Amino acid sequence: MIGNLALRCKKMADGQIIYGFDCSNIAHVLNCTTDSINEPFMHYIYNHASPPINNTQTQAHIFTMTKSNITLPLLFTFLTLIDVSTGASIVFNVVSFGAKPDGVTDSTAAFLKAWQAACGSAVSATVMVPTGTFLVKGITFGGPCKSKLKFQVAGTVVAPADYRAFGNSGYWILFNKVSKISLVGGTFDARASGFWSCRKAGQNCPPGVRSITFNSGKDVIISGVKSMNSQVTHMTLNGCTNVAVRNVKLLAPGNSPNTDGFHVQFSTGVTFTGSTVQTGDDCVAIGPGTRNFLISKLACGPGHGVSIGSLAKDLNEDGVENVTVSSSVFTGTQNGVRIKSWARPSTGFVKNVFFQNLIMKNVQNPIIIDQNYCPSHQGCPTEHSGVKISQVTYKNIQGTSATQQAMKLVCSKSNPCTGITLQDIKLTYNKGTPASSFCFNALGSSLGVIQPTSCLNR
Repeated sequence: MIGNLALRCKKMADGQIIYGFDCSNIAHVLNCTTDSINEPFMHYIYNHASPPINNTQTQAHIFTMTKSNITLPLLFTFLTLIDVSTGASIVFNVVSFGAKPDGVTDSTAAFLKAWQAACGSAVSATVMVPTGTFLVKGITFGGPCKSKLKFQVAGTVVAPADYRAFGNSGYWILFNKVSKISLVGGTFDARASGFWSCRKAGQNCPPGVRSITFNSGKDVIISGVKSMNSQVTHMTLNGCTNVAVRNVKLLAPGNSPNTDGFHVQFSTGVTFTGSTVQTGDDCVAIGPGTRNFLISKLACGPGHGVSIGSLAKDLNEDGVENVTVSSSVFTGTQNGVRIKSWARPSTGFVKNVFFQNLIMKNVQNPIIIDQNYCPSHQGCPTEHSGVKISQVTYKNIQGTSATQQAMKLVCSKSNPCTGITLQDIKLTYNKGTPASSFCFNALGSSLGVIQPTSCLNR
């Protein structure tokens, strides 16, 4: 069995993982021609174990192991502690720190111990969450760390079924001030149905927690992650730089309250590609201070579409600029692409935005600017929005509108939208009558065929 494992490791590319162990450079310490475990392998375990094996009895036991008295689980208990690649990468399996894959035992402390070991490693390290279901309460994975990290999830991480367990923390899983990290794979289920019921019933509920949050992160990759049933936002970036999010699934029922998919604010250099978002609120919410943000190949719906805003929550507010939404499909959403701000003074702005190559399928408001945003329609501000919107392009947007008014551009009374471009727009009303458009204080130009007819002022 061990010889076969070595042969498999030999055939695997560096960095591959088998049974939760990095096989990139282990074959050289295994005897691949016999079924026994050779002495060099035992010396390798002894010399590379971290922490060092100092117990005399343990040392003796290691060097007397043979095929007849070693078991595979014991072997991999040792392997999770070993530096095994020429690139000096260590794998820390949460099970080795006491995590239980039964979905019932609280594994929070074990996850944190594995993280602390990896974060303190002088060489690149991986926190491995193997197959199984792990119960984790509110947890903060804090940095800065000493080297590059990967957080690899093969199984499922679940939150406590009782939403009160989080109190007013605001977070379930928080990565704080961590740079050069990859979060790869796995399912994160916040099990928020009880929280949603509390909200819908108008009870005295806690504010809710975001499922996965990165605060002040740099050089971050999030890939292949599935987040389900968040209390509020599934995934949040706050104050981050250079982040690539790809092939994620963010899922909650269409009637779940305020379950935003992906929320970005005060962040620069973010890409969000090849992902599916089905929620009860915005598929993507773009907050103040967002710059250089690309969304592409997004499948959105149900949900409220892609929204810049809401803005003008505060007087002194950072702007949003250089945002592109491209090659995406919106299905049955409340909105397609939206810019929204409250009707109150603000130093904020929106500029250099491109919405292009989009398909709308039965979307209520395919193209919308709303600078009188007030979703409750109660106690709404009566001032003019101070948010200045400029240089926004809508290009090659096609499909069907669930309402007759397929295009609605309602800008601030005191700050008109300027530099709006409509190019090659074809939106039809799915009831068989022509779609319409409505503009207020929106200035710009039209190119190509525009359907419904452009309402822009030059």
